Amino acid sequence: MPNPEVLLRRLRALESYLAVLRSLQRYAQEEFLANPEHYGSAERFLQLALECLNDMGGHVVADLHLGAVDTYADVVERLAAAGYVDPELERTWLRMVGFRNVLVHDYLEIDRSIVYDILHNRLEDFVHLQRMFAQFL
Repeated sequence: MPNPEVLLRRLRALESYLAVLRSLQRYAQEEFLANPEHYGSAERFLQLALECLNDMGGHVVADLHLGAVDTYADVVERLAAAGYVDPELERTWLRMVGFRNVLVHDYLEIDRSIVYDILHNRLEDFVHLQRMFAQFL
């Protein structure tokens, strides 16, 4: 069984990161894209939120002995195969993993209009995954 304290710590952190991201929604797109403090903050807090999800996923996969993983995509696939993540959420989370990789490895190529779009249209995806992990508490 997954350690509730490990999950709770990350769920709390995720909630605080989402609060920061929600506060950045107040900026119009032009203002957001023109200000490195705004988009840089959004990029970093998105990365931190994604790391929380991936860490919790890895923890659950390991503790439930769902199989070996080499990548974050493997974590998503193991949880989906075990029935914890439905196919739509699996596709969404896999896209999130890909975006995390852009934030971390292809940071020179970040399309900040995508960051703005995620900020305004995709934060609910984090909430769906947050709820999924809460079931292990």
